[in-house]
Amino acid sequence: MSTGGALPLDAGPVPVPSDQDGDVLTRQDRAALRPPWRQPLAVTGGAIIVGWALVAIFAPELAPHPPNLQFGPLNAPPSHVYLFGTDELGRDVLSRVFYGARLSLPLAALLVAVAMTIGSVLGATAGFFGGVVDAVIMRIADLVFAFPGIILALAVAAALGAELRNAVLAVIVVSWPSYARLSRGLVLAARSSEYVTSAKLLGSSAWRTMWVELRPNIAGPIFVLAALDIGNAVLLLSGLSFLGLGAQPPTAEWGSMVAEGAQNFSSYWIGLFPGLAILTVVLAFNFVGDALRDMLDPRTARMIRK
Repeated sequence: MSTGGALPLDAGPVPVPSDQDGDVLTRQDRAALRPPWRQPLAVTGGAIIVGWALVAIFAPELAPHPPNLQFGPLNAPPSHVYLFGTDELGRDVLSRVFYGARLSLPLAALLVAVAMTIGSVLGATAGFFGGVVDAVIMRIADLVFAFPGIILALAVAAALGAELRNAVLAVIVVSWPSYARLSRGLVLAARSSEYVTSAKLLGSSAWRTMWVELRPNIAGPIFVLAALDIGNAVLLLSGLSFLGLGAQPPTAEWGSMVAEGAQNFSSYWIGLFPGLAILTVVLAFNFVGDALRDMLDPRTARMIRK
C-alpha cells in the first residue's frame, strides 16, 4: 500500500523518454526536442536583435550627445562621465555607437531583402523554365561566384565611388547569386511533383504556378538563408567602410569607427565598442537563423544533430 506521492513497492521501472525508434534519449537529446524558439541561443539572439532595434529607433533619446558634437576631452578613456570614452575629436563614442545602429541594421536588412528578391526570382525562373534561360542566369551567377565576395564588393564599390549607397549596391551584387542557386535547386526538386503537374493540367500559367504552388514550398530555406545573411551583410558593409569605400566621415558607422580606432591603438575603446556591436549583431542573427532552420526545415536539423 502506498501513501502520499510515493510509488508502490511493486511498481515497474520508471519509464525513460525515448524516440520513435525506442532509443533512450539523453539530456542533450531532450533539450534538442524543445521548440526552436525555446532554445536558449534563439532566445538570446532574438533579445539582442530586439535590443539593437530599439537602440536604432530611439537613438536620439538614448544617446547622451549628438554623434558629431565635439564637446569633451580628446581620447578620454571610459569612465562614469563617458561610458565608452571619447575619440580623437572629443566625440562621445557611446552616442556614435547608438547612431551607428541606425545605419548598419536597416541597410543590412534592406540589401538582404533586395538580394533575396532578385536572386529568388532569377533562380526560380531558371529552375522552372530550364534550357537557355537556366544556362544564361546560372552562368552569370557562376561568374559572380568565381571571385571572392569581399574582393568583388571592393571592386564594385571602388568603380562606383566611395559612398555608402554604392557600398550597399556592391553587397547586393555579391549576395544575390546564393539565393539564385538555392531557389533554383528547390524549384528543380519540386517542379516534377504532383501538385505542380496538376496545376499545369488545370491550365495554370507558368508564373502563376511558381507564385501559388512553388513559392510556399521554397520560402522556408530562403528565409533561413536571409536571416543568416544579415550578419554577413553587416560584416561586408562594415568592411567596406573600414577600407574607406562605405560611410564617409563624419558619419557615425560601425566600420568607419573601427577604422578610426585602428589609427589610435593607444585609445583602444574607440574601435573596441563598435567592434563589439558588430560581433553581437552577427552572433544574434546566426542564432536566429539556426532557430529558423530548425523550425522551417526540421529534416535538415535532425540530420545535423545526428
